[in-house]
Amino acid sequence: MQEKTIGEIIAEAREKEHISQRQLAKMANISNAQLSKIESGEIPIPNPKMLRKISRYINLNYNDMMYKIGLGMEVSPLNPFIKDYYEKMNLNELNEAEINVLGSIENSNNLVRSCIAKLREKDFSSDAEEELLVHTIEDTEYQVNSSKEIIKLIQSLKVKERNKNATKEK
Repeated sequence: MQEKTIGEIIAEAREKEHISQRQLAKMANISNAQLSKIESGEIPIPNPKMLRKISRYINLNYNDMMYKIGLGMEVSPLNPFIKDYYEKMNLNELNEAEINVLGSIENSNNLVRSCIAKLREKDFSSDAEEELLVHTIEDTEYQVNSSKEIIKLIQSLKVKERNKNATKEK
């Protein structure tokens, strides 16, 4: 079975939200022709700015959409590149990586809290500034979730390493 294109994913999400193509195009401030070409596959790799605008109205994660078109990174235990990177580490390296990733999560969570506080102040010089702040929150939260997946992977690899070392000692 062939994987869905980004256009098919957008069309399904749009229909699920009960939004017409024209309505979504107007809300996202893009032309109906552009949206039609994306959904039909005529534009197989849409402009990231367009995807960002579209994602806001159809409950799709922008970063997941970027991954789908080959411009982002999927972080899950199934991602062979990430898995391969961590599988090559010994127990000490895994421990260090875990500390680094946990620190990254903490820093990212602090950034999100700071951005949310700024968003609540509603003191913006322009709509673009507010939009940038919202995008920063979304992207950083996505990074936190990705890092949490990496922590799960590291912890499972640490258990395997400890079991392997325990077997060698017997």
